[in-house]
This record gives sequence, C-alpha cells and structure tokens, in this order.
Amino acid sequence: MKLTIETPEQMESLGQKLASNLRPGDLVLLSGALGAGKTTLTRGIGEGLGAIGTIQSPTFVLARTHKTSGGPKLVHVDAYRLASALELDDLDIDFENSIVIVEWARDFLDEVFESWLLVEIDRSDANDVRVVGVSGVGPRWQGVEIAVSD
Repeated sequence: MKLTIETPEQMESLGQKLASNLRPGDLVLLSGALGAGKTTLTRGIGEGLGAIGTIQSPTFVLARTHKTSGGPKLVHVDAYRLASALELDDLDIDFENSIVIVEWARDFLDEVFESWLLVEIDRSDANDVRVVGVSGVGPRWQGVEIAVSD
C-alpha cells in the first residue's frame, strides 16, 4: 500500500495508526533517506503505543528503549553504523517481548528474521511530500490487512 504524506503531523498520525497493528515480537524496518521522517513516524508509533517520555533519534546511542503504559516496550534502533544484523546481539534487545523499530536496516535484517513490517519513505520531490509504502513480509504478516485509516 502507498500513502501520500504532506506534513510531519500526518507522518505522526500514520505512526499512531500503524501502532494498532503491532504486538510484542514485531519488527518494523524503516527505509528512507536522511530527513525522510523515520523518527517522526516512530514518534507516532510511540504515541499510539502509549510510550513514556520523548522519542528521539537513537543515532548516537544506537538503540533507545521506551516503556509504554501497560504494553510492550518500544525499542528504537538506528542500524546505520552496524555492519551486520549479528551486531544487534550486542545491544541486548528483547525482540520477543518488545516492538522493535529499526532504521537503516533493510539490507541485512532479512538474513536473521523471518517476518517484519517494511515502511519505505520516499522524499523525492523538492517539496515536503513523502510517498510511504507499507508492506508486511513473512509469515507474521501473511493474510494480515494492515490498518492505516481512521
């Protein structure tokens, strides 16, 4: 599915809607150029999950874990500086009981995981309009209708 997103507020709203599809053990891969809106989308997912505290880019710390109000933890990973998916082990992430969002990971996580939600953000225009593709990959998402409407 492809969506047109015109503002940061719409990107956060999309994240909130995507959150309703997620459960513990889910992996969300975000793909997009620098400044495309990956962290803004993650902020919206965090809001939808009831994350506690501010969600900001994990660029300098590689991963940030956010508690939620009664639900699974949200782990936000920036994999830009990771050489392989095996380096995720060093981050000691509880994949089974958390919802994990990974930026910059499309090219190597498929070697380790069998299912993920892929969100591709394209900001090819000179203006701020983004085209966002959302697709489920693997058995977890087989037959799942991903809800993103009101």
